[in-house]
Parts: sequence; structure tokens; C-alpha cells
Amino acid sequence: QVQLVESGGGLVQPGGSLRLSCIVSGVSVRSNVMSWYRQAPGKTRELVAQIGNVGISTYYIASVKGRFTIFRDNTTNTLYLQMDSLKPEDTAVYYCRPLKPIVWGQGTQVTVSS
Repeated sequence: QVQLVESGGGLVQPGGSLRLSCIVSGVSVRSNVMSWYRQAPGKTRELVAQIGNVGISTYYIASVKGRFTIFRDNTTNTLYLQMDSLKPEDTAVYYCRPLKPIVWGQGTQVTVSS
């Protein structure tokens, strides 16, 4: 059974930083394509960043490229999202997920506001 526990969200001022964590059980973060999604109020859930299961290939949506970094710790089976230079439009609930199976955790709230 796959379980995902996201944490690290909070309230931060514009320009600030947060590091999100996702403790994964039931699948290996090393051998799966892993992703971070987000859902802002009134909007559909969107893919934010992805890390491949081969090497260290990564993908970011244009709006976060250069500000966010996705990485994993294979020893603790944890996925991370380092978020720098945060903007109010980054406000959302953030979720991690493997490519397969399609399961969701409870998410972690990120609020960027002065």
C-alpha cells in the first residue's frame, strides 16, 4: 500500500523560501518517476515538478523554473521540493505523487503573503 505524507508548508513572505518533504512508503522514490503537484483555490491541480527514475533528469513548469528544485533522498525514501523566491501565486496545497499508482496524500498548505 502506497502512503505519502507531505510536510513543510506554512506562511512565508514573498521572496522567502520553504522546503517541502514527502515521506513515501510502498514504492521506491529511486525507481519511480516522482512528482510534485499543487492546487490553488478555485483552480485545477497542476504538475509543478518531476524527477525521473533514471539519472537525475528533472522537469519544471515555466512559472517555477529557476526557483524550485526537486530532489530525493534514496536512503530515507523521501522526496523534496526546495522553493525559493516564492511569489503570492505559488500559494496552494502541494502534493507529491509517484507516476504509478495514482494515489494522493493529504498535501501541505503553502501560503505566500505579506
